Amino acid sequence: MIRTMVFHRKKIWVIFLGCALLLAGLVGRLAYLMGARADYYSEKAEDLHERERDIKAARGKILDAKGNVLADNRTVCTISVIHSQIKDPEKVIRVLAEKLSLDAETVRKKVEKVSSIERIRTNVDKTIGDEIREYAMEGVKVDEDYRRYYPYGSLASKVLGFTGGDNQGIIGLEVKYDEILSGEPGKILTVTDARGVELDGTGERRKEPVAGDTLRTSLDINIQEYVQQAALKVMEEKQAERVSILLMNPQNGEIYACANVPEFDLNDPFTLNTEEAVSQAGTDAKKKQELLNQMWRNPCLNDTYEPGSTFKIITMAAGLEEGVVSTEDRFFCPGYKVVEDRRIHCAKRTGHGAQSFVEGAQNSCNPVFIEVGLRLGVDRYYKYFQQFGLLKKTGIDLPGEAGTIMHNPKNMGEVELATVSFGQSFQITPVQLATTVSTIINGGERITPHFGISVESADGTVVNTLEYPVETEVLSEETSRTVRSILEKVVSLGSGKNAGIEGYSIGGKTATSQTLPRGSGRYISSFLGFAPAEDPTVLGLCIIHNPQGMYYGGIIAAPVIRNIFENVLPYLGIEKTASQETADGEKTADRLD
Repeated sequence: MIRTMVFHRKKIWVIFLGCALLLAGLVGRLAYLMGARADYYSEKAEDLHERERDIKAARGKILDAKGNVLADNRTVCTISVIHSQIKDPEKVIRVLAEKLSLDAETVRKKVEKVSSIERIRTNVDKTIGDEIREYAMEGVKVDEDYRRYYPYGSLASKVLGFTGGDNQGIIGLEVKYDEILSGEPGKILTVTDARGVELDGTGERRKEPVAGDTLRTSLDINIQEYVQQAALKVMEEKQAERVSILLMNPQNGEIYACANVPEFDLNDPFTLNTEEAVSQAGTDAKKKQELLNQMWRNPCLNDTYEPGSTFKIITMAAGLEEGVVSTEDRFFCPGYKVVEDRRIHCAKRTGHGAQSFVEGAQNSCNPVFIEVGLRLGVDRYYKYFQQFGLLKKTGIDLPGEAGTIMHNPKNMGEVELATVSFGQSFQITPVQLATTVSTIINGGERITPHFGISVESADGTVVNTLEYPVETEVLSEETSRTVRSILEKVVSLGSGKNAGIEGYSIGGKTATSQTLPRGSGRYISSFLGFAPAEDPTVLGLCIIHNPQGMYYGGIIAAPVIRNIFENVLPYLGIEKTASQETADGEKTADRLD
């Protein structure tokens, strides 16, 4: 009996000590949590009772060279609902469906969904957002944010690009400079109880957004508008598929205008821009997206093409620099040149007869430039491809630039060399051609074509002046001067006569190339011109795809650049010099190319 009592007493003490230890542990743990971990759990509790909504930052503006706004912002609203706070769901559904032009059942699903916050619609016009706010419906949030707005509609659409619903850049300068333009979003913080209902009297805490910086570009809206009108006019007159025109400063790479018609409406970028495209898409969403992607492409840098005779400028420069040809060299053109087992024709099938190298350039004679290419040989010609930068991208500040499609030198025979020498059997982008010719005519500096000039704060203070790579001594000044002189004669006396402007010295080169497959009857007509010829500050390239009827570049593309130069040169302050008339007795060229 005594032993049993002693046993029970020990058992009680063991239990008591165990409970005491457990209680001490709990007290210690509580002290630890309330002391050392107090801040941590305070933050956790605060997070549980705080609801967070983003405030979009105002996106930075895009300006032209003179400060005109090309891309701006408009205030819009985001309409959201918080399920736990709604007291009259039927009223909320009815009002939102009516004001937002939504199906009532669609709104109902979002209103009845149990979630912290449910977005009903973004990019709502501010007047509608204000009307919804006036109803003062509990659980309905109307937050102001921004939507991108383009004051000039379709102007330079494939350069500027546009933004998506999240206000992030999708194509063009909007995506290239997104980090600069986007800014930092802000936040709205509200305090709720355990059920998620906002507590009265606590108010809101706001972290204000930081607006994005402004991008100033080299585009000039006056030049861009005129260039775009000129492109649209020739496209309609010639019933062409599309027309691209690039206008830039060959001395520093600044691009004044870049038009690719048909353009599209930047304020409605998801609507196809031609009836033909709408018809092709029908109700097929996948097909529509393909057509939209095609519509958004910038052919000046995203697409390659066979440049044709404008590329003879590169062959000319390489031949003169290497010393395999001089301005006094004589050639004979019977209308073709036999290379290995291939007869390669000149544009003038009856031939140009005896001519100097300069006259061959004026006539855009294929056999002359084939001979220069053969004199160079594959290795030396390829060396100049590399030296002039044709085998690398230009580095233009737009996304998606395509690279040159060129023969592997190991697989390049004399026939391939011959066709390359007058601009066929390989492909480059228009901006690559314009950049390479700029190198040749500006004294030998390989510049980087670009739109971005500087980054500015909202008040116009320059935050950063943008700089771009320049390669020097790519070509000798002597060769550059000779090429400029020859190309001036191409316009004053040769196939580029239709680009001539009295009082201005214009240099340039025409081109007419047949697209693949040969014999399809589809052509690309183009003209590359620059002024003043002796010290170029403007270079223009016009490319017309598949014109109907007359398709020679000297006849339909050269006048486009002439008309643009007639307006742009005085606008840029380039004054006329002595009249540029054909001297008596000078031989004029056939205008076939």
